[in-house]
Amino acid sequence: MDNPVDLSGRVAVVTGGTRGIGLGIAQAFAAAGASVLVCGRNEPSSLPEGLRFVAADVRDPDQARLPVDQAMDRYGRLDVLVNNAGGAPAAAAATVSPRFVRKVVELNLLAPFYVAQAANARMQRQESGGAIVNIGSVAARQAEPGSAAYSAAKAGLLQLTRVLALEWAPKVRVNHITVGLVMTATAAPYYGQDGGASVAATIPMGRMAEPSDIASACLFLSSPLAAYVTGADLAVHGGGEVPARYLAAKTDAEPGEVRRTGPLPEPGRDPSR
Repeated sequence: MDNPVDLSGRVAVVTGGTRGIGLGIAQAFAAAGASVLVCGRNEPSSLPEGLRFVAADVRDPDQARLPVDQAMDRYGRLDVLVNNAGGAPAAAAATVSPRFVRKVVELNLLAPFYVAQAANARMQRQESGGAIVNIGSVAARQAEPGSAAYSAAKAGLLQLTRVLALEWAPKVRVNHITVGLVMTATAAPYYGQDGGASVAATIPMGRMAEPSDIASACLFLSSPLAAYVTGADLAVHGGGEVPARYLAAKTDAEPGEVRRTGPLPEPGRDPSR
């Protein structure tokens, strides 16, 4: 990926940076010249050149400090934290266990808080401060069956971002990315047997995001180009999704055609009048 942002001499930590979106973000920062540490619970069998691994379960407050401490010990500074670790399998709200709910909230809300606290403590002492980017989800704004705990946690992450931006400015900027549907190797099986074509047709941009799309947004928010941006929520979702009522009324449309047709009548209006 061509990279217009130069982060030479900067140090970045990416949680959950060993695969999927996190790996794409980590590689983009390395390509921009940054020294990059990624963390996860289990060390991967291999990592691309330029990335260093730190074993840490960021749900644990004590372990959440490890990637920050490692960055400081190795490089003497920390400029960027990307709180990417997150996710959850679908689960029915009526029967989900308390343990499941706790684990989902710990990973998607509490863990970013813990790592951000550790990063902020270091960044506040640096003349150049630092930048924190929280990777959120459209689930924070758009309800979906089976996502009660996850959606609630991601909604909390969005509000947490806004509060931290108020408290930690001007030294540390804290921003949020609302991520839409992303095509990764692990996500592909959930997008249907047609390779995600039908799902992509519901997105105004006509495709799902690639990890590089999210990485580019992280680079921007972490760079001097965003020096006056904090407390922001950057939507990287391809325009969202076409409303279900629109798709239901256009059942004969070919994939992608939904973007080229005119608007539906307003609810309750008779189109013949």
